[in-house]
Amino acid sequence: MQRATTLAATLLAATSLTVLSLPASAAALATATTSLNIRTGPGPQFPVVGAIPQQGNATVTGCIQGSLWCQVTYNGKQGWAYSQYMMGNVGGQMVAVTQNRDVPVIVYDAPPATVGTAVAMPDINGEFIAPEPNAAPMQIAPPPTVQTYVVQHPVNPVYLNGEVVEGAGLPQDVVLTPVPDQEYSYAYVNGVPVLVEPTTRRVRYIYR
Repeated sequence: MQRATTLAATLLAATSLTVLSLPASAAALATATTSLNIRTGPGPQFPVVGAIPQQGNATVTGCIQGSLWCQVTYNGKQGWAYSQYMMGNVGGQMVAVTQNRDVPVIVYDAPPATVGTAVAMPDINGEFIAPEPNAAPMQIAPPPTVQTYVVQHPVNPVYLNGEVVEGAGLPQDVVLTPVPDQEYSYAYVNGVPVLVEPTTRRVRYIYR
């Protein structure tokens, strides 16, 4: 966990973005279809600073052109969320956030590189397997001892394109590590520890 925390802090300090400022009125509401991370930047490599709960309503101030990452505010916390799991109401119909014309396009420029301060971003190694459509959520409540074990026994992190959500599947090349005396295994995915059902390789619990 210490390695992941150190990496996250380094990324936060070295990879901030300059975002085109938008008027306060240029925003739209969106509903999270699943519990969704809020990150400090538009990518799975950035640290998690909060989460939008399932069916929670967040304010979307803009989305990056050609990307599924959008700038959001929820419960006073501002950051970036993956719009694949956010829907907005347009004319009485729920549509993907990126299809909502009320959501502005954000134009941003990466800060200029400074000699001696560049930090390599982690490589993206694969894609999530999409959650099964209309699948019933599997609510689990792992005991605190499981979290203690997972935190005290960190494994090499892997970064996948998109966002880690409950029900998403992990590719076969992602190594799963068993939790002693438990039916679940675990992995560190996109900067956070997750519990995984070994037979289906589906994420069943996310430690934020």
